[in-house]
Amino acid sequence: MSLLTEFKVLAIPDYRLVEIRDSDASLSDAKMVETAKVRVVASGGSQICIHSLQRDIDVQVTIRIWDSPQEPPHGVEGYTQVALESPTGVIGVDALITGDACMSLPFPGSYEGHAAWINRQATADYVDECIARAAEEEWTAVRIGQAHKECPVLEQYCLDLWHTREPDAKTA
Repeated sequence: MSLLTEFKVLAIPDYRLVEIRDSDASLSDAKMVETAKVRVVASGGSQICIHSLQRDIDVQVTIRIWDSPQEPPHGVEGYTQVALESPTGVIGVDALITGDACMSLPFPGSYEGHAAWINRQATADYVDECIARAAEEEWTAVRIGQAHKECPVLEQYCLDLWHTREPDAKTA
């Protein structure tokens, strides 16, 4: 069970969403977004949609590609099964990004795995605390930005994926 490649990116969850998709995929549909709001992470076809509880502070997205299936993670707030079709073998992270937002997969085709998360609620609680204090203490925009950078935890999402099959002839 070897790690083939790993990709990390910091992203601000614009509209509380971070999306991972094949480079040729279109925007996610409303049904996937609604599912992610309930399940935290939703996947379908060539997209994975992550729903954060906040929209102001960077979240870390880690994508790990393995040579074989992995056990579900331990010590996380939650996890769910995911699947991703990538006929191009290139995926991107769509949100307000700090750094490179594209990753080349080892193989084009279908991937399965799980998505796990930590510090999701703690980061949202911190943002709520900042909003309350900002109103009470009349913070400036600069002070609010500083408070966001001082968040004591890092909201993190980790996708552990493994290749399951080559792309279909119709999608390749």
